[in-house]
Amino acid sequence: MIQACNVTLRLGKRALFEDVNIKFTEGNCYGLIGANGAGKSTFLKILNGQLEPSKGEVVITPGQRLSFLQQDHFKYDAFDVLSTVIMGNQRLYDIMKEKDAIYAKEDFTEEDGNRASELEAEFADLNGWEAESDAATLLNGLGIDTDLHYALMSDLNGSQKVKVLLAQALFGNPDILLLDEPTNHLDLEAIRWLEEFLINFENTVIVVSHDRYFLNKVCTHIADIDYAKIQLYAGNYDFWYESSQLMVKQMKEANKKKEEKIKELQEFIQRFSANASKSKQATSRKRALEKIELDDIRPSSRKYPYIDFRPFREIGNEVLTVTNLSKTINGVKVLDNISFIVNRDDKIAFVGSNTLAATTLFKILMGEMEPDSGSYKWGITTTQAYFPKDNTQMFSVDETIVDFLMPFSPEKDVTYVRGFLGRMLFAGEEGVKKVNVLSGGEKVRVMLSKMMIMGSNVLVMDEPTNHLDMESITALNNGLIKFPGVILFTALDHQFIQTTANRIMEIVPGGSLIDKVTTYDEYLDSDEMARKRTMMTVIEGEVED
Repeated sequence: MIQACNVTLRLGKRALFEDVNIKFTEGNCYGLIGANGAGKSTFLKILNGQLEPSKGEVVITPGQRLSFLQQDHFKYDAFDVLSTVIMGNQRLYDIMKEKDAIYAKEDFTEEDGNRASELEAEFADLNGWEAESDAATLLNGLGIDTDLHYALMSDLNGSQKVKVLLAQALFGNPDILLLDEPTNHLDLEAIRWLEEFLINFENTVIVVSHDRYFLNKVCTHIADIDYAKIQLYAGNYDFWYESSQLMVKQMKEANKKKEEKIKELQEFIQRFSANASKSKQATSRKRALEKIELDDIRPSSRKYPYIDFRPFREIGNEVLTVTNLSKTINGVKVLDNISFIVNRDDKIAFVGSNTLAATTLFKILMGEMEPDSGSYKWGITTTQAYFPKDNTQMFSVDETIVDFLMPFSPEKDVTYVRGFLGRMLFAGEEGVKKVNVLSGGEKVRVMLSKMMIMGSNVLVMDEPTNHLDMESITALNNGLIKFPGVILFTALDHQFIQTTANRIMEIVPGGSLIDKVTTYDEYLDSDEMARKRTMMTVIEGEVED
């Protein structure tokens, strides 16, 4: 059990948290949600002791071990992967190192023998003999191949490091597990593995995530941060949303009835207060009027952008034809002779672990990269708007947001452009912020503003939900669902894919294409996926043998 008791945190004059009291108990998974800036990550830092509250305390059941997902991806660069995972249980790792140091001594004394005996007993109590195999199981589940287990962390790429640090947090069955955005940079297969791990995890979990499907899948409770308070709801994310909306609706209806009663009493008092025969009744109603209190309904601090892609031109029947397209990058066949035709009603999600293949395909289709062989042809009625995965170069210019967007606008009018910025929560002076100082989420909202301004009938989007808060993801999701044109996209948000796509493509390792007109959930349950998983299992078995 972990509990926050009267926790307050002040940043200058602003109270990020005010007298928060909340208890997280064993056997439950709590989704910590709130608007950007509400303090979700900060609250996790208070719980794990990285940050001291201005007032109050955090209480943990004595003897329980707390583990959290490290955010510093370079902290363990000097260590090998397996050791980094085992460091998730620091006491176990320290015992292993001390044992090794004692057994490496040439002049092994009686005192060393006694100490080694003590360490061996504690090592066994902590399941030390299974440590390496347990760590390897976690790594394999998250998609870190066995041949990388003894590699240095410095040799891994960013996505691989994230998976290792996640395995570290999960290692050794911690009593309390704190996870801040654990699905970031994970492929969909790794996310599915993590979902199953947390569903079967029997201790306390507190998780921050913008992935609605993930929260629905793993959470037993939702802890909602709003206006410096944390309100606890039983149930998953969808249940919280329905409950919170119903609560506001009920309070509004109750207030409406109270207002009607107030009006009725006021009218009676006004009519009969001067009438001697009715004076007692008027006085009684005055007392009743004084007792009626309206519920204080504070609007949520959450802000939803308004995302609406409206094509300037209706799309024709001929959209895109891809013929025998191939591309090799650094000696690896990324695209292998793939062909497909896009129809006017298609909303295609490119899924799977081979994210480089989809990014490469998008770059080729948008003219940023040449294929080794093959061709593609856009229909004459199509206009494309592109959301690249990496926008670093695009935002390196020293321009205001308005100036940045003006070249893409058909109306060379500042007011017209500011209208789109207002929809995307850039109000007032925020429109003159320089684009090279924007946060990740702000850059995404500027990119989406650009795409709305362009009025294209084909949207090509490579992981557009990265860096967005849950409110923005929901708004983008809704905007794409009602978009009347064609979409080619990648995403790591299950619900986003399931509710947007009507066709699924996967470029499997080796560069070949699986193409299905189906929903994402149906695709995951399809024969193709079953065969692919069987094939991958066989390959892994051959490698192990």
